[in-house]
Amino acid sequence: MNRTDNKEMNKKMPPMDKNGKKPPEFAGKMPPRMRKPDKKTIIRLFSYMGQYKLKLFLVIACIVISAIASVASSLFTQSLIDDYIAPLLLQGTPDYGPLILALVKLAALYIAGILSQLFYSRIMCTVTQGVLKTIRDEMFTHMQTLPIKYFDAHSFGETMSHYTNDADTLRQMISQGVPQFVSSTITIVTVFFSMLSISIWLTLAVLVFVVFVFRMTGGIMKKSRTYFVKQQQSVADVNGYIEEMMNGQRVVKVFNYEDKAMEIFEEKNDELRHNMTVANGNSIIMMPLTNCAGYILYILMAVVGGAMGIAGVHNLSLSGANILTLGMIASFLQLSRSFLQPITQISNQLNSIIMALAGAERIFAMLDEKPETDEGYVTLVNAKYVDGVLTETEEKTRLWAWKHPHHDGTTTYTELKGDIRMFEVDFEYVKGKPVLHDISLYAKPGQKVAFVGATGAGKTTITNLINRFYDIADGKIRYDGININKIKKADLRRSLGIVLQDVNLFTGTVMENIRYGKLDATDEECINAAKLANADGFIRMLPQGYQTVISGDGEGLSQGQRQLISIARAAVADPPVMILDEATSSIDTRTEAIVQKGMDQLMEGRTVFVIAHRLSTVQNSNVIMVLDHGRIIERGTHEELIELGGTYSQLYSGVFELE
Repeated sequence: MNRTDNKEMNKKMPPMDKNGKKPPEFAGKMPPRMRKPDKKTIIRLFSYMGQYKLKLFLVIACIVISAIASVASSLFTQSLIDDYIAPLLLQGTPDYGPLILALVKLAALYIAGILSQLFYSRIMCTVTQGVLKTIRDEMFTHMQTLPIKYFDAHSFGETMSHYTNDADTLRQMISQGVPQFVSSTITIVTVFFSMLSISIWLTLAVLVFVVFVFRMTGGIMKKSRTYFVKQQQSVADVNGYIEEMMNGQRVVKVFNYEDKAMEIFEEKNDELRHNMTVANGNSIIMMPLTNCAGYILYILMAVVGGAMGIAGVHNLSLSGANILTLGMIASFLQLSRSFLQPITQISNQLNSIIMALAGAERIFAMLDEKPETDEGYVTLVNAKYVDGVLTETEEKTRLWAWKHPHHDGTTTYTELKGDIRMFEVDFEYVKGKPVLHDISLYAKPGQKVAFVGATGAGKTTITNLINRFYDIADGKIRYDGININKIKKADLRRSLGIVLQDVNLFTGTVMENIRYGKLDATDEECINAAKLANADGFIRMLPQGYQTVISGDGEGLSQGQRQLISIARAAVADPPVMILDEATSSIDTRTEAIVQKGMDQLMEGRTVFVIAHRLSTVQNSNVIMVLDHGRIIERGTHEELIELGGTYSQLYSGVFELE
């Protein structure tokens, strides 16, 4: 089966692994890609923040100020009660001036903390979006360098998830998770030492209580973390299935698959609901549990602290030995509540951080995919003859030449004619499973070569080798006498015009879609190309003619109209070699007859490779090659093959049919 057919089947069938089994996300097992990220992933992710060092320094400074303001306000309570409020109770004529000044200072602390939080939140928003833009730019740029085999091995939905789900987890981690983690850590440290400065005994009691609480809630946090990972898998599974059903909606309707599709979707959606419910349910319950524990801790510390104060227990702190006062107890109570909450916040943030790092690992796996290599050094240039000698020129002469630099510093030019030859070519997509066997052929300039054979015979594979989407395992392919491995891939592909069975139109006007074949083409050249492909008539009947905007891969156009635009796109490129892979398969017989005349004009003077199921479209070929299981079993003109009475003759007469 050729790659085109594989792509079509991938759109209609659930994803399978190489052994034909459902992948782990369908089998209910955790896939390897969800494993715990290593240190290299963390270091690499945070390296993207390197360009924001100054902003991150300001963020950390603001976080420290916010944490200190929070702790200082709690410590200030001690001074407020012991130094300002208690003395007023003993005064006959209270002087409220010092108290008001103290309250103003306390308000200033709160305002400083609030402004610091606001400031670092705004800065982190800028840093987050900047980092994500850089990562998306790198992903898209790198994606353009990946070979076709990468996209054959990875579904579109999987690749898209890097830009959506994985990027979104990074956004949440960088903008919320990391700042909250740093803030909570600083708060815990400052609160801990602040509590020690008041009472070591009460601090030890708090630590014992916190250890007890987290031993009780540890199972909940672990379960929540596990189901957060499963939630991400389920989201990807549901999104992938929806994409499959959207792409294959016609197939769903034709085969009355709606009920089965709904049944499968409900199963996947129910699994997602279950995973999200358990993950978020366990995560959400942690906050009220922590609050409840905080209230219990508050009461316990009030009872213990009050008892110590009343009993005159010898108190020990970092500042020395003393007796617990009312202000000290009130201040410690506030600090104890501030100690438990950030610990819970860190635990909750670990869930999102783990998911984000798993997403980062998948993104980096894509960025680490080896790009398409190109060792070619022969380039395609504009040329002209000067005194009978072929020379390079900046003018657009419509005469092309291969520029071949040599080791001795000299350069030779070979006119591009479109002479393509294959010598004893073998090829395999998967090692040990050959697809082509000993393929030898030649196409002289201006010849039309047709490939005929059943699905999977290797027809499309041959054209994939000519434009070097894949490299051959053995043999040689020469283009105008030059080994194609020596030609730069971009220049090689620029010399080839390709019309595929699957049409891809892009969001933009009809004119822009035609011009896609030649970016510097004039409007007149695009219109002439449309006329050549017999697309001009229906295009002018569109609401805005050539300026009609196409969206949704040609939504609103028939399959035949979309194919005609793709043919016009190839025509405007005016290449010396054309590859037509089932180019007219989506056009009705009547239109095909008209288009075929335009195609004949388009093919005139060019080397053409044609893949077709309709034998009527290849009868005028200079040579027809019949392929079977990767081998050329017959070759000759239409008349020669009919006279031979072999496979082609039987196909033509209807004894056999192409599958």
